[in-house]
Amino acid sequence: MKKLFLFLGVVLIFASCKKNEPKPSLSSDAAIKEKVNALYTQYGKSTEAIYNQPIPDNLFSQDLKKILDEAIHASKADIEKVKKSDHPDEKPLIFEGAMFSSLYEGFTSYKIKSINISESTEPLGSQADVNVEFEYSHSSPKVIWTDKIHLINAFDAGWRIDNIVFDTIGNSKDLKTGLQSFIKYAKEQNK
Repeated sequence: MKKLFLFLGVVLIFASCKKNEPKPSLSSDAAIKEKVNALYTQYGKSTEAIYNQPIPDNLFSQDLKKILDEAIHASKADIEKVKKSDHPDEKPLIFEGAMFSSLYEGFTSYKIKSINISESTEPLGSQADVNVEFEYSHSSPKVIWTDKIHLINAFDAGWRIDNIVFDTIGNSKDLKTGLQSFIKYAKEQNK
């Protein structure tokens, strides 16, 4: 009889451990879609918003927000430098085109194709990759491409966009790499 209780106890322990594993919920999908929609509603069509509004803390990860802030600061500093320059015809380093999608011209529509949520150890929490299909129909033939948005949910603090991996139609591998190259170039120009 003791062996039976021991066996049942072990089975019960293993069964309860399996039930405690976190599972992505439908609310995670909804929260992720909300972040992607907020990104492309606020910043999708032009880069002017990036200059005229503070970068929201609840949309981007701390790392990406820091890089964005640094790139914007470098751009604004170069704009001021050119204004004070003896050569006012020089073009300052500014963000042009669609910053958060592969195609310079931007997009006319987009749709979320898939969301893949997984556990993350760096940072601790969850991560998600969202495939977003874009279309630009103001040219013939229309252009269709897919970018991958990487989000993190560190310590259940809420989903934040951490990077965007661009399609091969663009000239940059991903958002962070492009911004870091911009910052490096701006620093070299302003020595």
